[in-house]
Amino acid sequence: MKAHYLVMLAAMMAAAGCSTNNKSDKLETEQTQAAGTFGYDLAFLKKHKETIVLTAPDNADARALINPAFQGRVMTSTANGNAGNSYGWINYKLIESGVYQPHMNGFGGEERFWLSPEGGQFSVYFKKGQTFDFENWQTPALIDTVAYKVAESDASSVKFQVDAMIENYHGKTFVIGISREVQMLTKQNIADLLDLPALSGVKAVAYRSTNSITNKDEEWKPESGMLGIWLLGMFRPSDQTTIIAPFSKALSEKPLITDDYFGKIPADRLVVKDSLLFLKADGKHRSKIGIAPKSARNVAGSYDAEKGMLTIIKFDLDPQGQYMKSTWELHKDPYNGDALNAYNDGKLADGTQMGPFYELESNSSVRALKEGESITHRQSTFHFEGEKAALNVIAQKVLGVNIDQIGEVFK
Repeated sequence: MKAHYLVMLAAMMAAAGCSTNNKSDKLETEQTQAAGTFGYDLAFLKKHKETIVLTAPDNADARALINPAFQGRVMTSTANGNAGNSYGWINYKLIESGVYQPHMNGFGGEERFWLSPEGGQFSVYFKKGQTFDFENWQTPALIDTVAYKVAESDASSVKFQVDAMIENYHGKTFVIGISREVQMLTKQNIADLLDLPALSGVKAVAYRSTNSITNKDEEWKPESGMLGIWLLGMFRPSDQTTIIAPFSKALSEKPLITDDYFGKIPADRLVVKDSLLFLKADGKHRSKIGIAPKSARNVAGSYDAEKGMLTIIKFDLDPQGQYMKSTWELHKDPYNGDALNAYNDGKLADGTQMGPFYELESNSSVRALKEGESITHRQSTFHFEGEKAALNVIAQKVLGVNIDQIGEVFK
């Protein structure tokens, strides 16, 4: 009996040791993954901030990293586990420094929650009476340095809530509640949302964020300003990455596209033809486009021909809705802004550069909320890697473009 007990004890200790070794091996693997992988970014973020790992319910390799300290933003994701490509751009130097910057803390992340408008008489980035220049521009702490409280969470989703007050350029104070939920999507969810056949020949990861602002004070009025939801994703650029933004001619014969936010974009970096806009996303020339709701479609994306990676965002769109205008000036039509924006990073006039990265951005429409009413904006982000033919099926169906066509645009 004693011998039997000793054998059992030895087995239990061996199992415990094996378990411990497995955990140790897993941690060591995370810490020694190469730069550019999900495991590398997981180890880095865990070292500096509380980091939540979400996993798709039906795919252990499809993961995303969420940081409460950074307003519940999705920092990065992968379709292929710890050794897989990490899709989000992360500002390692800033996060490691632990020092807040003036104007904005560009921590990075492939989907962050912001508020609109940025400029104009209803801006929440400039104080009343200030001139619209960089010295006066300040990202509100609410969407820059304030940590968001986790309200609910499980293995594949997390929900954040925060109550706040924020004042606009007009002098209007908003008392609001913010709710943000990030949920990992299954393969079937992906196929259903993008109207695709069953996924084959590709690795995929996707998540959906549901974002709401609730008015907790007196009714909003157009003459004193309203707030919109603005979602921005920062991704890793390459010389062979191209942004694709399809647009519609159904409500406007002429596409309502703004392409001169930072001066006219050179023809070798921006191509508009048929119902597609192509913008280089190499992180080497500062440029931004915007598409108005009457011309925008509810999808946009990018393709990295070097790594064979296709990224798509799909978002709520109201073609007849009011959208806040964010250019740095007083507006005659402050509710005639963009539904979709895309940005390619580049050097500033002084030679400095935050990135390089590129951005895909969507905006919510706005309306005059009564006390207790809310606006909600949803966006889903998808990443695909795999066989070119399989990626082409997705690109054709969702974006209306052939993969080979993307590669030929800027040649």
